[in-house]
Amino acid sequence: MHRRQFLATSLAASAAALSRDARAQASPAVSREYYQLRRYQLQNGPQTKLAEAYFGEALIPALTRMGMGPVGAFSLTIGQETPAYYSLIPCGSVEALASLDLKLAQDAAFLKAAEPFWNAPATSPPFIRVDGSLLIAFEGWPKLTPPASAKAKRIFQLRTYESPSYGDHVRKVEMFHKGEFEIFTKAGCRPVFFADTLVGPRTPNLTYMLSFTDTEELNACWAKFGADPDWKQLSASPRYSYEAIVSNISNLVLNPLSTSQI
Repeated sequence: MHRRQFLATSLAASAAALSRDARAQASPAVSREYYQLRRYQLQNGPQTKLAEAYFGEALIPALTRMGMGPVGAFSLTIGQETPAYYSLIPCGSVEALASLDLKLAQDAAFLKAAEPFWNAPATSPPFIRVDGSLLIAFEGWPKLTPPASAKAKRIFQLRTYESPSYGDHVRKVEMFHKGEFEIFTKAGCRPVFFADTLVGPRTPNLTYMLSFTDTEELNACWAKFGADPDWKQLSASPRYSYEAIVSNISNLVLNPLSTSQI
């Protein structure tokens, strides 16, 4: 009798443990972040100084109060249509990012600090235009990884891959999860984020950011990446090489503004 009870208890405990393990495996260990990436098209002159002051004195402090960050603030160094500034805002809630401007408009401290930029007259606008995208982090890289020091010498490469179809886009994202993350790391590139575009122009596309000390290191790391045997094997796979799964690449080099947290 005692033996039967012992076996029943043991089986029940084992079943419970298996159930817990199954639930743990089914639940993701880390939730994926969302990013708002904005591009501020500017004109040379007062607009650049006004925008940088807005980032440092109004926007980033307000986002920090909301629990968002680290926030990136960058100037476009290499790319089309300079001058342009970029902001990168990470958050665990897509709703919070989608309604961000509405919430900022209710923040008295923000409005006071942002007054010169937020309420600039039409005769002297603070920017030409602002474009934005809403992104979600890749499953295999669910959180933003800033450089070790936000004060060290650094540049950032922002790359966007457009695909000719949604199927090709899915295959390109798959390539990152099948080995590209590791190849980047081996080559000395320092990934900051990888993300799918949920809302934005020229979809389907993905965007990612890498960090380097300078353009010399950037070029050396990409040479290592291209020569890596694992990359050659991955890119030659029939699943990814039977047609061009990337139809256009946007390649920008950014410098962090003094107020950037990344």
